[in-house]
Amino acid sequence: MKLLITGGAGFVGSALAIALKTNYPDYQIFALDNLKRRGSELNIARLKQAGVEFVHGDIRSKEDFDALPAVDTIIEASAEPSVLAGLDGTPDYLINTNLFGTVNCLNYALKHKANFIFLSTSRVYPIKTIETLNFEEADTRFVLSDDQPVPGVSSKGIAENFPLDGARSLYGTTKLASELIIQEYNEFYGLKTVINRCGVITGPWQMGKVDQGVMVLWIAKHYFEQSLAYIGYGGTGKQTRDMLHIDDLYRLIDWQLHNLDQVNGEILNAGGGVESSASLQELTQICQEVTGKTIPIKQVTENRAADIRLYITDNTKVTNLTGWKPEKGIKDIVSDIAKWLDENRAALEPILK
Repeated sequence: MKLLITGGAGFVGSALAIALKTNYPDYQIFALDNLKRRGSELNIARLKQAGVEFVHGDIRSKEDFDALPAVDTIIEASAEPSVLAGLDGTPDYLINTNLFGTVNCLNYALKHKANFIFLSTSRVYPIKTIETLNFEEADTRFVLSDDQPVPGVSSKGIAENFPLDGARSLYGTTKLASELIIQEYNEFYGLKTVINRCGVITGPWQMGKVDQGVMVLWIAKHYFEQSLAYIGYGGTGKQTRDMLHIDDLYRLIDWQLHNLDQVNGEILNAGGGVESSASLQELTQICQEVTGKTIPIKQVTENRAADIRLYITDNTKVTNLTGWKPEKGIKDIVSDIAKWLDENRAALEPILK
């Protein structure tokens, strides 16, 4: 099998490429990336060592696709992944990458009759609808109630039939627009596709920042003994997310790669679920236990643009269709990331500190 992974030197793309090459040494895997994200350059040596072929290119450029060989499947893992991207009034890079870049990927897939696995985001769900959901305030976190004003949500989390009307961030909009175009290519061009709406994905080799990769950021700030802030929602740190370990995402993508006919045309929510979720307050506690360090954390009561109080993935559909569910919990995730920081401190300190 020949595969192209876009965003192949990014956190998700490189992890998938290396795991696939390790498990299927006979596969020829190409990793395409423009290396815009700081830290992605560290993955080039890792890809090469694993036997993955790195291609320096940009999905915004049709010409860069012309230089690529035919493949059997594309895993579209490229993105400008920041929820805050474009909100400063300059959305061009975001839209050109996340929307028009995806169209270039689709046309390349069509040309070679390749299957198409798309990594979308839970950010396609509108902010105001999520913010007006019924919740309870527990001692250390916010919790979704079963009784809700809209369909597609329960105490298990948010499902695929959650309403899509309303603003969702420019980032989420570019991903939703891509989803719509993918569905058209599936229906009218016969392209085999699956769309995965992922919650927070995390794990070793994620170059965490405030606006994207908060899990690694949180652990790294403890590890390097710096400071953090609980921003918004009264500054209590009760805002809650589920977290999906990259190893668990790999298991799902591996299954889809080899069983795409069973999920062709589907949209699937995929995340840590209630079992692998934490509030910032709870995450702080686990970071303290794992690193043995306690750091100052400011309280900022005002909310930040495009933020949400609570997001948990309801994995019911994906589990029913594929048998997949996450295996790694929050403590596993924190321990894996702390070990990675230990083993690669010299290379990571300038980027994450």
